[in-house]
Amino acid sequence: MDEKRSDSQSAYAGFGAEWRPSNLTPGEAQTATAWVETRIDRRSMLTNKDRVQDIRDAMWELEKDGEIVVHRIDERHEPVVARTLYGWDKRIPTTNLWQHKSCGQCGNIPGYPSSVMWLMNQLGVRYLDETDQTSCTAWNYHGSGVGNVVSLAAVFLRNFHQAYMSAKAQGLPVGTYFPLVHCGTSFGNYKEMRIFLMHSAELREQVKKILGKLGRLVDGKLLIPEEIVHYSEWLHVMRHRIRERQVIDVSSLRATVHPACHVYKMVPEDVIYDDTVMDGNRVAVSTGLMQALGAQVIDYSTWYDCCGFGFRHIIGEREFTRSFAIDRKIRVAVEEARADVMIGHDTGCITTLDKNQWIGKAVDKVYALPVMADCQFAALALGAHPYKLAQLHWHASPFEGLLEKLGIDWQKAKAEFEAYLDEVKAGRIETLYDPKCAITSGPGYVKPTATLSGAAS
Repeated sequence: MDEKRSDSQSAYAGFGAEWRPSNLTPGEAQTATAWVETRIDRRSMLTNKDRVQDIRDAMWELEKDGEIVVHRIDERHEPVVARTLYGWDKRIPTTNLWQHKSCGQCGNIPGYPSSVMWLMNQLGVRYLDETDQTSCTAWNYHGSGVGNVVSLAAVFLRNFHQAYMSAKAQGLPVGTYFPLVHCGTSFGNYKEMRIFLMHSAELREQVKKILGKLGRLVDGKLLIPEEIVHYSEWLHVMRHRIRERQVIDVSSLRATVHPACHVYKMVPEDVIYDDTVMDGNRVAVSTGLMQALGAQVIDYSTWYDCCGFGFRHIIGEREFTRSFAIDRKIRVAVEEARADVMIGHDTGCITTLDKNQWIGKAVDKVYALPVMADCQFAALALGAHPYKLAQLHWHASPFEGLLEKLGIDWQKAKAEFEAYLDEVKAGRIETLYDPKCAITSGPGYVKPTATLSGAAS
């Protein structure tokens, strides 16, 4: 990165024509720079065109006509209002949350969901982490083309119906728990399905037949959520409360943020923008949290690029994914931004940017950069154990140097974790959440004697 540019310039201004990536000619760089500044930074790509419909308007009309039931966010959820791209209000529930977990997180990045729930425990947030949830099936759709819109929409509404009814297991009114979606792909997929359902009577009828057979209708009607909420949106509106509990100084860190395509490029009108975050020119989630914690958020020229995952790329063109992740994202963050860490908010992005770094060694492209989710970083800043809770040892990118810069003794923490594993082997375990509360029906269900709040440390 050009040393003449200050960090504040690189963080908030567009990359000017005087600076360019070394692999571009001056003409190419000027063209690329103009595109980034005009079409992305100012969002004229969206805001200079006719605005799309707020799909919630159609949703309220269908409910008024008696075709659907809307799962509302109310005082039980203590909502905070955020603003989306066009200035529309989006109410983000902050408590009584139903954890819609991610298959990829639970399988590849377990520190991701554990960090979310640990943060909620620290903040005294009520939630339900039950077992009666399925994958969104978007892998079938995006990855192989096997899935179809009817199956995607049916699974979407099946999961959200379970969230709506789940409180009955505790003797609470239906609708007490509102879904909080952990996975960015599920988030984007569900938003698209809601639009399709609102516009297509035929699709509603097809899905209604399926859910009727499963007993997943409310008064014979489809249940539609008032909002579809991503965990990073919860972090964003809770960021100042999180900051109050911060115990680790992160101000020395240079952080880059990778915004996930499925979070903010799919149904972009629903995404949160905040005038206090990058002057309102970038999606606010993750960046706003990092700024609230005091980290230096540094811009870089390929911030808009996909991580390289692309679903079908990772299946059929894996070398494309690897080269894109290294050359277009990791290398740029290291060389331009001199980043200490890259922060993301989606399962596939974290996996791709983190676990593909090893392949660079084969071609002498070693750009070691710690990669983690915003929730993991926030948990570290609040004093969470880097192995036991943030579970950084599941990551392929090196994190020890980052911990040292934060003043965290990773060797001591590793020894503590190894001792903890011996305790686990001996049957002495700790949990973030009472496992009996996770089962809300069927064999093994025992009605809890206490209300949920998140159990262990």
